[in-house]
Amino acid sequence: MRTLIICLIAFIPLTACTQDIPADKPTTLNPAFDKKIESLLSFDVPLISVEHLAQKKKGYILLDARELEEYQTSHIPGAQYIGYHKFDADILSKVPKDQEVILYCSIGYRSEKIGQKLQKMGFTNVYNLYGSIFEWVNQGQQVVDQNEEPTQIVHGYNKNWSKWIDASKAQKTW
Repeated sequence: MRTLIICLIAFIPLTACTQDIPADKPTTLNPAFDKKIESLLSFDVPLISVEHLAQKKKGYILLDARELEEYQTSHIPGAQYIGYHKFDADILSKVPKDQEVILYCSIGYRSEKIGQKLQKMGFTNVYNLYGSIFEWVNQGQQVVDQNEEPTQIVHGYNKNWSKWIDASKAQKTW
């Protein structure tokens, strides 16, 4: 009996921490960044790759789930600020529940959490940008400032997280 209890205690934490990583999950240019993202996401909001988003022309709403200072520093062109700590669901008050909504943040964690909220609100077509704005700029995509002018500056959240931004692609701030 004692052995059974010990085995169960050892087994429970392993099963509680496992996650189902989708077989068709996008990847990032940096394998270490990819592993970091995999360790943080629960993968319960469908993913969209940077490549796929960059090719889309219309028919979706793009929402930035970072803090206002991060958004004002730079954001993906066409994105609307929805926030994270100060999440503003009113932005979506007139949006049909089946509208395609794509979320991003710095790496995808905060946008996944906002995506979960949107799913609970009844939105059925919600996606999380894999690698978010960091991977967007790492893949050479453009960002704009609060005046919608192109910029090279990307808010890296803090010194630790900004290491995932390729310094040859963007100027980091926090």
